[in-house]
Amino acid sequence: MFAAERRQLILEMVRANGAVSLRELARVVQTSEVTVRRDVRALEAEGLLDRRHGGAVLPGGFTRESGFPQKSHLSTAEKTAIADVAAGLVGEGEAIVVGAGTTTQELARRLARVPGLTVVTNSLLVAQALAHANRVEVVMTGGTLRGSNYALVGSGAEQSLQGLRVSRAFLSGSGLTAERGLSTSNMLSASVDRALVQAAAEVVVLADHTKLGSDTMFQTVPTDLITRLVTDEPPVHDERAATELQALADQGVEITIAGPGADASTAGDGAPPGRQPRRDMPLPGQRRTQTGGSGGLGPQLRSAAALADQGSGDRARVADLRRR
Repeated sequence: MFAAERRQLILEMVRANGAVSLRELARVVQTSEVTVRRDVRALEAEGLLDRRHGGAVLPGGFTRESGFPQKSHLSTAEKTAIADVAAGLVGEGEAIVVGAGTTTQELARRLARVPGLTVVTNSLLVAQALAHANRVEVVMTGGTLRGSNYALVGSGAEQSLQGLRVSRAFLSGSGLTAERGLSTSNMLSASVDRALVQAAAEVVVLADHTKLGSDTMFQTVPTDLITRLVTDEPPVHDERAATELQALADQGVEITIAGPGADASTAGDGAPPGRQPRRDMPLPGQRRTQTGGSGGLGPQLRSAAALADQGSGDRARVADLRRR
C-alpha cells in the first residue's frame, strides 16, 4: 500500500471512530507501528487529526465518543487482559457497581462465576452478560436508555442510586489524565458515573493504554477519588504513557498492568505449554531499584501476588505501581 493510500485509510478510521490506537491502525493497514506513527505525524501537520498517547483522534483537543459497534472492535486483547485482572479483585459475597462500557462488559462476563455476588449497573450489556448467572444478583438502575452505549442515564438512574453503598465501583471512560482523572464525552453518562462513584467505598478504573493522556469534555472521577487503575502494558516506545502512569501513581493511584494473552486456566497451576508464566515487569522507561525484601523490585513496583489473596487471583502478567 502506498503512503497516500495508508494515510487516507488512517484518516477514514479516525473519522469513523473518533479515536484509534496505533496498534489497531498498524493492523488494519498491515504495516509497522513505526510507519503508522510517521503517517499520523504527517496527517497532524496538515491539521487533519491530532496525535494522542499511543493513537490518533479527531482534531480539536477533545475526543468524541465512538458508538458501541466501533468500540467493541478496538483493543480487544487489551480489554480482555484488563477484565481478567479486574475480576480477580472481586470476592465471594461482595456487592459492587459496574458502569457502562465495552471493558466493563468483558468484566461482567467473568463475574458470572463469583458466588453470592450482587452487581448494581446501569448497563444493559453488563446485565445481559450476567443474566444467566444463577449465583449472581443483578440490580438495574432506572433511567432513560441511551442507545449508543446501551446504558440507562438521566435523573431516574441517578435517583435510584441514592442511599446505596457497595464495596467497589468499576468504571471505564473515554479518557484518563493525572490532571483531571477519568472523563467522558457525554454529559448524561458523566452524571450517572459520578452517582456510581458516590455509592462505592473504592473506585477501580478500567482503561486501556490508548486512553491515557486523552482528555474529554466531562469529568466523571477526579484523580483523588480513583483507588486503582487497571490498564494494559503500554508499548515499549510509548514514554508518554509511562509518564502519565507515573503521574497518576504520584497522586496515590494504585496501578495494575495486565498483559494480553493470559489464560484463565493458568491460575495456580503455572503456564500451559507454549505460554510464558506470569512475571513482574517494570513500566516502559522506568528503572528497577534494588531493595531488600521485595524481590529486587523498586519502591514503586511490587509483586502482584497479593492480588491472588483478594479473590480468585489474577489471570495475567501484572505489576503494581505504588505511590512513593
